[in-house]
Amino acid sequence: MENIKISIIIPVFNAEKYLKKCLNSLVNQTLKDIEIICIDDGSTDNSLTILKKFKSKDNRIKIIQQANLGVSMARNNGISEAQGEYIGFVDADDWVDKDFFEKLYNAAQKYNVDIATAGYYRRGKILRTKRLKYKKEEKITNPAEKIKAVYIPKWNYVWNKIYKRESLLKINLPFEKGRYYEDMIWLVKVIYSLNGLVTVPNTFYHYRKNEGSTVTQKSKKHSDDRDYAEKEMLKFMKDHNIPILLPSKNAEKLKISCFGINLLKVEYYTPYTAKYKLFGFLTILTVRKVF
Repeated sequence: MENIKISIIIPVFNAEKYLKKCLNSLVNQTLKDIEIICIDDGSTDNSLTILKKFKSKDNRIKIIQQANLGVSMARNNGISEAQGEYIGFVDADDWVDKDFFEKLYNAAQKYNVDIATAGYYRRGKILRTKRLKYKKEEKITNPAEKIKAVYIPKWNYVWNKIYKRESLLKINLPFEKGRYYEDMIWLVKVIYSLNGLVTVPNTFYHYRKNEGSTVTQKSKKHSDDRDYAEKEMLKFMKDHNIPILLPSKNAEKLKISCFGINLLKVEYYTPYTAKYKLFGFLTILTVRKVF
């Protein structure tokens, strides 16, 4: 297929319960010039059968099979295979609005930027919660303002955005193999490095929060990987003088104690904000430098 506008990369591992809804939302996109790259990460359920059935009906679907190497390697392999002008990511248990990729692509073209980002809903078993909504199209070029616009470090999601493939290949930043929360490390560097970002209103990514998913698991490796990823993200932000706008578990702290009693704690959200907390929990002063 010539003139592919967006390559959509989907890591798939034992996703048979939700995969059809995900794929239906993609094959029915209003933007037709897309390729849908599905990386089967060693699934042991019927995921691969579902992928093959969809592929038999839509030649825009490509299937890559790999051993169970994890989501990072699946995304890296998808990027290597992609031929589109832009790259997008969708998780196999999520879905997008019908005009999602068309609106992102048109906005990226209109403003000549490397990244377009949209809002998203968080979906539970019963309720949906709108977590992010943009009110207007806005082009942003300042690195700190780009990071602020996508709400890093609070939210580190790669999937409600598209990225110019040529620019991604130039910075040569693969997802880190074998770790959970790899999005934290990858996204802040990509947002900082690529040229320009546009916010896109009135279309949404639908993120399904499943018990038992990567982000809800509580193992020591998950906890250790989250700490590692957050520290790497914060270090990058500090090294590049980017303000950390929201509280973070690994923010720098200064504690003043007497006879074992915590009298004052100062949390530094480098480089622009400090919170002074009486007895370690009662915020009495916030000092913030406007930038």
